[in-house]
Amino acid sequence: MEHTASIQRSLRVLVILSLFATAYFARDLILPVLLGFLVALTLSPVSRGLYRVGVPHGVSAFILVSATGLLILAVIAGSAGTIAAWSDELPRMGYEIRTKLSTMSDAVEEMRSATEEVEKIGTGGEGTPEVVVKQPGLLDSAFDTASRIGATIAVTLVLALFVLSSGSLFYKKIVQSFPTLAGKKRALSTVYSIERQVSRYLLTISLINTGLGVCLWLYLASLGLPNAYVWGIAAALLNFLPYIGGFIGSALVAAFAIVHFDSLGYALLAPLGYQILTAIEGQILTPWLVGRRLAMNTVAVFLTVVFWGWLWGIPGALVAVPFLVVFKVICENFEPLHIVANFLSGDDGSPELEEESFSDKKTDAALTGE
Repeated sequence: MEHTASIQRSLRVLVILSLFATAYFARDLILPVLLGFLVALTLSPVSRGLYRVGVPHGVSAFILVSATGLLILAVIAGSAGTIAAWSDELPRMGYEIRTKLSTMSDAVEEMRSATEEVEKIGTGGEGTPEVVVKQPGLLDSAFDTASRIGATIAVTLVLALFVLSSGSLFYKKIVQSFPTLAGKKRALSTVYSIERQVSRYLLTISLINTGLGVCLWLYLASLGLPNAYVWGIAAALLNFLPYIGGFIGSALVAAFAIVHFDSLGYALLAPLGYQILTAIEGQILTPWLVGRRLAMNTVAVFLTVVFWGWLWGIPGALVAVPFLVVFKVICENFEPLHIVANFLSGDDGSPELEEESFSDKKTDAALTGE
């Protein structure tokens, strides 16, 4: 029996590793499918509300997905030209940043020179032949990236359209899969609970991030920073990366502000305002609107973002937290996975546990959450 149990555990580990390996190599196929279901979950409360007032599922799905597609196209069309212009000016921006931060750049230059000397010593001087691998051209890389992004968006929106148009078809199929009435009720209750909680979270977070982007746009525009709307869009997207996204956005805004403004002190107002707005959103607004039930363990969130960022790059990091929320809600609705759900949950407000400072009575109260 022990030998059989050991084999079963080993097989489970192998299955999990195989799933992650498949996810890594099949990213271009799996990512748009998962995004399609996430978009459908996000829009499902709106679709259901339209259905209650007499709008058929197919019509509401077409309206919602079309509006989402037009919004994505508007964002891309409005920011692509500006981003392309910035990419052409990167050398000039880098030079201006080094000039304004001359003290720091001198130290970096000395470190770079020392690194080059070490590399020359390690390669045996300049006489060592160097093999250079020719990289694809910039135009080819840009076309390839645009093609992948376009295909991902197209598959995502079409799948979301089909899922929303189906209405309650998936729920009917799930109910039909269980032979007993008790099993049907439990399955339907679980699926509705998962769909309700996840859709509410995704829709709320999307609206919060959009509001953050608008506020940052107005703030940077008031400072006189050009193309502030692009930074608002970037902030809304980066805010799907808890903790990490805010620092990345602040650093990018700081670099651009240093290039644009003559005064270094005035330029630092841009990243300072960015941090203040993200702090208000993360510490006050999101906990108040999302609620304690869907609060997440910060360590689990950070590790999830790092892992999916390593596995799928930037797209994986952006969708890591929505995936984690879906997984947490599923664990909450299946009793064998309650331990996992409890670990993924945030602080429930119970008293702190300290080994020596509690009496037996207080420790018992802390352990029971009373």
